[in-house]
Amino acid sequence: MLTLAAAAEPSASAVATAAERPLALAAGETGIVRRFLAWRQRADAEERAEAASALARAYLYSDLPANERAEAELGLAAVLDDPSAVARRALAEALAGASEAPRAVVLGLAADQSDVASVVLGRSPLLTEAELVDFVAVGDAAAQTAIAHRPRLPAGVAAALAEVGRREAAIALADNLEANVRPSALWRLFERFSEDAEVRDALASRPHLPAALRNELAAATARALADFSARCGWLTAERAQRIARDAREQATATIVSGARGDELAELARRMRASGGLTVAMLMRALLCGDREFFAQALSELSGLASHRAAALARAPKGQGFAALYAKARLPDAFLTAFRAALAALDAVDPPRGETLSRTLCERVIAACEGRGEVEQGPMLALLWRFASEAARASAREYAEDAWRAPPPLERPNYAPLLLEAVAAALEESDPPPVEPPALLESPFAPFAPLVEPTLAELEDEASAAPPVQLPADMLAALAEAA
Repeated sequence: MLTLAAAAEPSASAVATAAERPLALAAGETGIVRRFLAWRQRADAEERAEAASALARAYLYSDLPANERAEAELGLAAVLDDPSAVARRALAEALAGASEAPRAVVLGLAADQSDVASVVLGRSPLLTEAELVDFVAVGDAAAQTAIAHRPRLPAGVAAALAEVGRREAAIALADNLEANVRPSALWRLFERFSEDAEVRDALASRPHLPAALRNELAAATARALADFSARCGWLTAERAQRIARDAREQATATIVSGARGDELAELARRMRASGGLTVAMLMRALLCGDREFFAQALSELSGLASHRAAALARAPKGQGFAALYAKARLPDAFLTAFRAALAALDAVDPPRGETLSRTLCERVIAACEGRGEVEQGPMLALLWRFASEAARASAREYAEDAWRAPPPLERPNYAPLLLEAVAAALEESDPPPVEPPALLESPFAPFAPLVEPTLAELEDEASAAPPVQLPADMLAALAEAA
């Protein structure tokens, strides 16, 4: 085993051996680290890096006496002042994952330049939450990204990254599923990087994301696609905004169908603040069979308690619902349509889902058209658009089911048709009678009996056959072999 005295010799072979095997301090020798540091003055950067790594492994894995361990720690601290980042990074890689590493040396490496500090910032178990928060505040993108990749990242560090982290660190934090990222930190990431597609994708890929945040991500993505389409000239600005609004409402319906309780209330509150609780969105929720979200939205718009709003929505034809509707400041002309939608829900009772119910759309359209009111024109246009969307969704689902399980192709049986045609032809013509062939005495009479030849007959046949002429070279080979 190599001693520290051997590592202190100014030879490349000693350093190479130090890189291959753990280093041990020899008992009884004094001043080893001093000689090692003196040798470092004459070695190049690669040799110093290998020796620093060997010294770190000796400190971690060798059974050293207390005085020699203290001396080795001084040698490791001296490497912090090495002018080459290669040597300091080698020391960082050797100490990064060790809980027995000298804490002062690890803190010195964490305060180094990014390519050195990121090694220990991303792996060292010795760094506390407060220290990591401090390094987030003063670090650059590389250091922050290394911290964001740490497994089991504490919530305080995640909050600091969400508040001041660079774009690369934000993406790394959103991708780190082991990090303890609270909803407030996720919202802060969205507020800072809502225009960045990569950050939005990383946030959207996290499981158990709050429904309100997922809805805002869908809205931001729809706006970005609409702006991009308008800039490229693919669509007019108005057409792009219309498509983006429809896409946002469809995404919201999907998100609403999976939300419950407090999450649904938070979603309604956020949508009210952003102006998302429109007449179209409320009607879409009802036509998707979602009475719960409709009542929660009316509660947010009117200020009434959610259970009171839900109770009034159960009696849509009463004066209480009309008062609730007016307090929510919804258009008076569309009260009939909402009453018809709630009545249709009571009659049909469809399952709560993310797609529009074609039956509900048809019932509400029939109720609005039956009244013949001119004010219902915009609502009827919206309802017919919903009915077209529901019809397309039903057709798409039917086509997908048919593609997954196509019906078996039945081969037609033409035999009865052929027999009928033959019978009809025989009735029309009277063919002459056909004489049946004479029967033979035995069915085997036309065939000669099968008799096996005797041995004498075979020998006679073989003697009558012409002799076989072998080639001359073959005859010579046979004669030589004999």
